[in-house]
Amino acid sequence: MAFDGVTIANIIKELNDTITGGRIYKIAQPEADELLLTIKVNGGQKRLFLSAGASLPLAYLTQTNKPSPLTAPSFCMLLRKHLQNARITGITQPGLERILQIEMEHLNELGDLCSKKLIVEIMGKHSNIIFVNEENTIIDSIKHISGMVSSVREVLPGRPYFIPTTQEKENPLAVDRETFIQTIHKKTMPVHKALYNAYTGLSPLLSQEICFRAKLDGDYSTASLGENHLNRLADAFFDIMDAVKSGCFQPNIVYEHAAPIEFAALTLTMYTEEERCAFDSISMLLEQYYAQKNAVTRIRQKSVDLRKIVQTALERNVKKYDLQLKQMKDTEKKDKYKVYGELLNTYGYGVEPGAKSMTALNYYTNEEIVIPLDPMLTPSENAKKYFDKYNKLKRTYEALSDLTVEVKAQIEHLESVSTSLDIAQAEEDLVQIKEELIESGYIRRKGGSKKVKITSRPFHYISSDGFHIYVGKNNYQNEELTFKTASGNDWWFHAKGIPGSHVIVKSGGEELPDHTFEEAARLAAYYSKAKGQDKVEIDYTEKRNIKKTNGGKPGFVIYHTNYSMSIDSDISKIALWKEE
Repeated sequence: MAFDGVTIANIIKELNDTITGGRIYKIAQPEADELLLTIKVNGGQKRLFLSAGASLPLAYLTQTNKPSPLTAPSFCMLLRKHLQNARITGITQPGLERILQIEMEHLNELGDLCSKKLIVEIMGKHSNIIFVNEENTIIDSIKHISGMVSSVREVLPGRPYFIPTTQEKENPLAVDRETFIQTIHKKTMPVHKALYNAYTGLSPLLSQEICFRAKLDGDYSTASLGENHLNRLADAFFDIMDAVKSGCFQPNIVYEHAAPIEFAALTLTMYTEEERCAFDSISMLLEQYYAQKNAVTRIRQKSVDLRKIVQTALERNVKKYDLQLKQMKDTEKKDKYKVYGELLNTYGYGVEPGAKSMTALNYYTNEEIVIPLDPMLTPSENAKKYFDKYNKLKRTYEALSDLTVEVKAQIEHLESVSTSLDIAQAEEDLVQIKEELIESGYIRRKGGSKKVKITSRPFHYISSDGFHIYVGKNNYQNEELTFKTASGNDWWFHAKGIPGSHVIVKSGGEELPDHTFEEAARLAAYYSKAKGQDKVEIDYTEKRNIKKTNGGKPGFVIYHTNYSMSIDSDISKIALWKEE
């Protein structure tokens, strides 16, 4: 993601277009490092969300209200005292720094007009929201930074406010073409790195985009650039800067397999049109992007304990299985020992006492073999020794034959649970997975606790041809979809030979169009361990051909009649069904 100076410039343009001239109606501080300003404008009101969180500093317009603490923090009370009903006169950005300066006018206790600024610094762990007067003296800040914390700048009441210059970077909006070419050419580093090291406000992502527009590999060294390369780079760079100066922003999110991976205030042409989604508003983009990202992060955090249980059990079973396979390989010698014993019983009468070996014709293969002997034993005693080895290995083989099947089934089950954890999107999905782990013996049910109520439901899609498609989120849902929801002439899809969801298409007795087959196969690929691969092999058949395995875990089936296709796992164009 790229919350860079260009994104800030886009936000400032949007704020100037919407809230400049408006009056601050409400000021809230929902969290220790967040502000929510409600601003009255012509035709209604707007909410401006500001965050100085170290992990997620943000600034955007939102329609969502957030609950505030019963007692307002002191910084919030101070802002209410000074800025209640203040008029926003302008919002600016120094250079292309990651800083918003919200300028306001208000009347003091004597009725005199005063100017104040609320400065939002979006700088990772150094982010802050600072309130200053017209002399640029700090009145207060949402985070106090003393000299003990920072040797560069103190952020405390009464201190002068200034922008720290810890890096020698130039303002990209003020540079001329000749200086730009000289600056880049002097830097001995990859081209894209030279861009964001030389100029403020450029992220690595935007620097790569500039290189792409210039038809250059961003990882090439600046030393390898000729005059033509440098001119192309300059053209691309100044095209970007001209767009920023003129306010021609094009907010867009880049998706990979329906998950947001990047965003920018300008079109990221290095990704295809199919991967990009354009937005009319940078605020709408940021709210959607971080809502989706936060949902993924939150569910990942909540599933940590379950993942650890599954991973530990999986590693233990894989080690056990590998050891059993090694022992099984050792039992391959058993038949050789049986032949040795039989040949010694047949031809051993001719062996001289003390002999260390015997050569005999193997009547199974008609080839001569050499049988090692213990010279201290008679031929019949050597034969008995080989038969004893054979019988021991045979017993080991028979025991391991059942054990390896059992352990392999446990591994496959645990891998399927791990895939279910990857698919889970909400806390209720995790509840059902935990219940499966309890019933499988991997987690103990707490004493006296009852079986929990399951509210998680399968994914429900609608194909472009109007057919309903259901996707199981875990083994229990897979079982229910295949053996209760689906009827005999419905179609069943699953990624071949790997953990994944059962996908059911309700045919309604009709013949499915080819496009619906492809969409169902894409869903089976996406909701499997092969998610993200260019080609995934999918098996599909009518539900009547699916049988449950004897004593198998939930969701484990067998089938002998099926079709197959290879397909990608891009489901971005398949619509989720909206329940009424």
